[in-house]
Amino acid sequence: MSGKALPHTIFTEFDIYLFKTGQHHQLYNKLGNRQIELNGSKGTYFAVYAPAARSVQVIGNFNNWEGANYDLFVRWDGSGIWEGFIPGIDRGEMYKYKIYSHYDSKVREKSDPYGFYFEMAPGTACITWDTWFEWDDGEWMKKRKDFNAYDSPISIYEVHLGSWKKQLSELRSLHYSELAEELVDYVVKMGFTHVELLPVTEHPFYPSWGYLSTGFFAPTSRFGAPQELMSLIQAFHKAGIGVILDWVPAHFPADDSWLADFDGSHVYEHPNPKKGYHPDWNSLIFNFERPEIQSFLLSSAHFWLDRYHIDGLRVDAVASMLYLDYSRNEGEWDPNEYGGNENFPAIGFLKNLNQSTYERFPGIMMMAEESTAFQGITRPVYQGGLGFGFKWMMGWMNDTLRYLERNPIYRKYHHNEISFSMAYAYSETYILPLSHDEVVHGKRSLVYKMPGDDWQRFANLRLLYSYMFSHPGHKLLFMGNEIGQTSEWNVDGSVEWHLLDHDPHKGIWQLILDLNALFTSEPALYQYSFVYKGFQWIDHGDHENSILAYVRHSEKEMILVVCNFTPSVHDDYRLGIPEEGTWKEIFNSNSTKFWGTGEHHNGKVLTDKIESHGFDQSLSLEIPPLGVIYLKKKKKRNAKK
Repeated sequence: MSGKALPHTIFTEFDIYLFKTGQHHQLYNKLGNRQIELNGSKGTYFAVYAPAARSVQVIGNFNNWEGANYDLFVRWDGSGIWEGFIPGIDRGEMYKYKIYSHYDSKVREKSDPYGFYFEMAPGTACITWDTWFEWDDGEWMKKRKDFNAYDSPISIYEVHLGSWKKQLSELRSLHYSELAEELVDYVVKMGFTHVELLPVTEHPFYPSWGYLSTGFFAPTSRFGAPQELMSLIQAFHKAGIGVILDWVPAHFPADDSWLADFDGSHVYEHPNPKKGYHPDWNSLIFNFERPEIQSFLLSSAHFWLDRYHIDGLRVDAVASMLYLDYSRNEGEWDPNEYGGNENFPAIGFLKNLNQSTYERFPGIMMMAEESTAFQGITRPVYQGGLGFGFKWMMGWMNDTLRYLERNPIYRKYHHNEISFSMAYAYSETYILPLSHDEVVHGKRSLVYKMPGDDWQRFANLRLLYSYMFSHPGHKLLFMGNEIGQTSEWNVDGSVEWHLLDHDPHKGIWQLILDLNALFTSEPALYQYSFVYKGFQWIDHGDHENSILAYVRHSEKEMILVVCNFTPSVHDDYRLGIPEEGTWKEIFNSNSTKFWGTGEHHNGKVLTDKIESHGFDQSLSLEIPPLGVIYLKKKKKRNAKK
C-alpha cells in the first residue's frame, strides 16, 4: 500500500537556474518519476512543472484514482515545480497528475510530460518505470564517429516499425524483440549502413505515424517496453548499423490528457494562436519563447541520445519552426520585432539544440527536414548557421521525381530539372531522400510514378536509383522502395513482401543490394561527396538525347557515370574523359539480374586519342535504354606499378 506524500527534492539551485534559463539538458534526471528509498521506505519520487497550479495530486491504480493525501508540494523558489515522495509505489504502477488551476475551476487529469512509459493506447496513463539497461555496445559507441563521418558512405533505410512486417497468424505488428532479429538481419543483408525510425515516441493516434507525439521521453508501448527498444537498438549496433530517430519538436497534439492546456496557463503551447496553433496538422506549437519549454525539448533530444544510445536525430518540420508565416495567409501571423517573418526564439532553440548535442555526444548526426531556401542550415552556429550536420535535399527529390514522371519524349525540354541540383549541391551538406512522404496521400508508389509499360516503369525506377547512388550526398530509401512496391504505403498494412516472387520486383531488390555494395566499397562514390573535387561534369547539356555524364572522384580512383533518360539505345556514344587508359564497367542497370535486357555492356574500354568535351581523349560507349553505367579507373598519379 502507498502512503501519504512526503516532502522531498532532488533539485539543486543550479538545476533551477538552468531550467528557468532554457539551458537544462537533463531534466529527465529530475522531473517525472523515479523509484527511490527514503528513510528506509521504498517508493516513488514525483516532480512536475505546473506553474499555474494551486494544487497537484498524484492519482493512480494505487489510490483508486483519488488524490486525497497524495498532494505534491510546490517549491519555494517560484520555479513552478511540484514534487514529493510517496512510499509504497513501486515500478509498474499507472498514474496521472490531477491539477487544480489558479485560472479556472476546471480539474485536469494529465499524463506525465516526463514519463518513461505509458499504457497501451487508447489509454493515456503513465507507468512508473526506469530506463536502466545493461548496454553491451561499447565497441560501436567508440567507433560510430567513423561510421557517421562526412567522408563515410551512409545509406539509410527509413522504417515505420509498425508496418514494416506483420505477424500474420496474430495480425499484429512485430514487437521490438522480434524486430531485433528480423529487421536487423534484413538491413544487414541489404547493405544499408543506418536505419531511420519514424517517430517511436509515444503517440495517441496511430495513423499520425508518430509525428503527433505526446510522450517525449517514452517509446510507444505498442511494440513493447522501453528496455525492449533498447535491445533492438543494441542489436543494430552489434551488427554495425547506426540508428537515427525522427524527432518532432515543432508541434504536438491538442488531446486533453497530454500537454495541451496543461495547468490552465498554456504552459507548453504558445498562448497566441497565431504562434501556437498549426493549421496544417490541427496541432499546437511549442512556446519557444518560454525558457522552461526550451529546457523540456532540449532534454528530450539529449534523453534519446543518452539513455537510448541513438546515433542521430532527424528533426522534423524545421521549416515550420523557422517562419512565423509558415502555411499562414496575410493577417494570420504577426511579424517579429524587426517586421520580418523569422521566428527568432525557435531559431535560437535549434542553434542551442545542435550545439549542445554535438558537444555532449561526439560522433552523432543531427539532420534537418527543411524544404525552403533558408541559408546556413548545416553551417556551424559560430559562422551564423543553425548547426545541423545534414539537410534533406528536397529540391533534388522534387526536381528528379518531376522529371522522371514525364514521358521520355518530353524530357529533353526539361533537361535542367535533372541537372540543376549540382548548381547548389555544395551549398549545404545533403542527404538525398526518397522517403515515406513521396509514397502516400495519392502520390502513388515510386514505380507507378514512372511512365510507360511495365518494362519501362521498372527501367525508369532502376534509372532513378542508379542515378541517386552516384549523385553526391548520403542516401535514404523508405521501406518498400527497395522492392518496387506497387501500392502506396499503408500504415495499417505491411511491405508487400510477396512481390519478391516476381522477377521485376526481385530485380529492383537485387539492384539496391548491388548499389549499396558498390556505394559502400567504392570511395569515389562517397569520399568527396561534400567538396567540389569529388564531382566533375563531362556533359550536362545533351538535352536532345537526355543524357548526363559525370565523373566521381576519390583520392585514388575515378568512376564515370552515364545516365540515359530515354528508351533510345546508343551504340557509339562518345564522351571526353579526363584521363587516358582503360576504363572498366563495374555496374550496368540494364543487367538481366535487375530484370534488364542484358544488352549494351561495355566491359573494358580503352580511350581513343579523339578530342571531345574539351579533353584530348575520349571513350566510345554503348549506352543502354533508360539505363545507367558506371566505369572505373585508377588514377595514374597514384599508380604503384
